[in-house]
Amino acid sequence: MSDPCRCISIAGKDTLNQKLSPLIDLQKLDLRITEINEIRRKIPERLNTAEAPLREATQLLNDTKAASEAAIKERRAHEKDLEAHEAHTEKMKSHAASLKTNKEYQAHLFEVELANKKRGDFEERILLAMDKVDQLQKTIKELQEKKTTLEKVFTGEKQGLDARDKELATELAQLELRHREAAGRIEKSLLDRYNQVKASRKDQPLAAVRDGMCAGCRLQIPPQLIAQVKRSDDLQICPYCRRMLYWEGEPVTEKPSALSEAKKSDLEVGESV
Repeated sequence: MSDPCRCISIAGKDTLNQKLSPLIDLQKLDLRITEINEIRRKIPERLNTAEAPLREATQLLNDTKAASEAAIKERRAHEKDLEAHEAHTEKMKSHAASLKTNKEYQAHLFEVELANKKRGDFEERILLAMDKVDQLQKTIKELQEKKTTLEKVFTGEKQGLDARDKELATELAQLELRHREAAGRIEKSLLDRYNQVKASRKDQPLAAVRDGMCAGCRLQIPPQLIAQVKRSDDLQICPYCRRMLYWEGEPVTEKPSALSEAKKSDLEVGESV
């Protein structure tokens, strides 16, 4: 014959488990939904980080192209200056036949010498500008190749993140449907309490009791409260973080009552006779 006290105690625990079990399942859904939303929230940031090397390479390439165009303009300006100078020099040389005195001729030679020197300066500037353009063009080619490589890397990264986001969106829609269905099966008062704690804690409203501590706040729980969590059919709250507590351990073994012990002894005596 079963012990009435034991049956009542087990029934009480079963009632509690039946009430809290759906809440525990609901919390698992909530945690996964929160996790997915956090992962999706960070995807644009990851995408921005992945694109950073490409943006830097593109900017450097554009700056180098601008520098090359400036160097080309500088070279063309020097070439025009040289053309103007040579035209002036030729015009000056054409006047040599009209010179009458030795003094005028010496002065003319001095001007020609200065013109030739100035011509050399123009030519040197043109050569320097040409070298600068050549170096910049070489750098542009290298940067273009680097940019192409980075574009391929970024495209692959973006495709991967986009695919991941779609997978998470699909899973999220399924979880939200399951969440609505699960919430609909929970007693309203418990669900209201769950949502109240969830809103205040901004995280999981339920916490397991492990090693004598609340798994939510990691603080030691009084032994009496632990015993109530193990055995009581009433909802127990952590005195520190106000989370709803549930027992996560081996099932509690009920001690047999004095009446059941006596009946067991009588039965053993009867069997021996």
